[in-house]
Amino acid sequence: MLDIKVIREKTDWAKEKLATRGIKPEEIDKLLEIDAKRREAMAKTESLKAERNEVSKKIGEAKRNKEDASDAIKSMQEVGAKIKELDNEVRDLTEKQNYILLRLPNFPADSDPIGPDESYNEEVRKWNNVTKFDFKPKAHWDLGVDLDILDWDRAAKVSGARFVYYKGAGALLERAVFNFFLDENAKEGYTEMITPYLVNDASMQGTGQFPKFHEDVYTIVDNDDPDKPRDLTLIPTAEVPLVNYFRDEIIHENKLPINVTAMSPAFRSEAGSAGRDTRGLIRMHEFRKVEMVKICKPDQSWDELEKLTHNAEHLLQKLGLPYHVVALSTGDASFTSAKTYDLEVWMPAQDKYREISSCSNCTDFQARRAQIRYRDEDGKLHLAHTLNGSGLAVGRTVAAILENYQNEDGSVTVPEALVPYMHGMTKITKESSLI
Repeated sequence: MLDIKVIREKTDWAKEKLATRGIKPEEIDKLLEIDAKRREAMAKTESLKAERNEVSKKIGEAKRNKEDASDAIKSMQEVGAKIKELDNEVRDLTEKQNYILLRLPNFPADSDPIGPDESYNEEVRKWNNVTKFDFKPKAHWDLGVDLDILDWDRAAKVSGARFVYYKGAGALLERAVFNFFLDENAKEGYTEMITPYLVNDASMQGTGQFPKFHEDVYTIVDNDDPDKPRDLTLIPTAEVPLVNYFRDEIIHENKLPINVTAMSPAFRSEAGSAGRDTRGLIRMHEFRKVEMVKICKPDQSWDELEKLTHNAEHLLQKLGLPYHVVALSTGDASFTSAKTYDLEVWMPAQDKYREISSCSNCTDFQARRAQIRYRDEDGKLHLAHTLNGSGLAVGRTVAAILENYQNEDGSVTVPEALVPYMHGMTKITKESSLI
């Protein structure tokens, strides 16, 4: 959530920044109008409360001196009623103000490319040459079926579209990938966690999914009243439980930065994605992802973003997968992010790069919503900065391995880094399936 003081004191700057993220100036004007009325009402009620306190002392003194205080008491009853009225007005105005603030995106960093969509993203760097074959490469969804390691049809029968069964060497490869990621992250100083996969509304609001993105998630409903959602949602990413682990906490600055990682399923309704990536592992309703989260001081966060991004790149380099790093435009970056680098891996069958990780600095945006603070050496409290990144999306990594390591005979070579995790298997063939 944005700081209303910044919007109030740097209004033109705030309007200019948010305009690059699709926010109209009139929305900021409306917010500031509400804020002005709220502050005016607060000033009045504080003045009346001070008056009431002062008069109450005089009434007490009059009673001790056995003097008549009835007029003063009556006057204070009227003041009390006015205070109650103003308190209700402040509460209502605060709710209206927060309604707007909770739906405003983070301020973009000055270095972000400015533009309304992904066509304005800028390539930052590229690693390795794209994979070339002497034969026409197959798409990973076809490879998976031909090798009998991915089963889309039975998943559709059991669950519906955008689900899959991993079988035999396919299941082993998926498990090998996320275990490899977790081990590598641990070497880089991340503490591994196993988190809840259901979180409450306060957690979803803390990381910015609620209230704006209800349609993108799966929420548990009450069995007695299906139209009434329970206060539990299936996580869209482990970022939610990892960041909210620190919600309403005060951390001593000597413990910062904090680095945590977790593998979890991720559940996405994929609202608005009809017709997009209907085949394959790119856009699923349920998939696994290894997440990296950092909690740090404001003066550390930009360096930590570079470290976070390099941590994700390290995984792709160890797997030998060609990729490039892209700085997202103001219109393409996530709601909570001030700056995002996307890592896009090369997919030979599609002849293009596809996103496999997003590494973001959310500055104090999530910390203000979730009240994640740290205490400095002088005892003063400050909002922390939060960062998150995929390290990496597991299913997309499996897809990239299948396509980049495929052979003309239809087999798939196992990347060297994964052979120990595959019980020594160096090549996936149709015989790798157990069923």
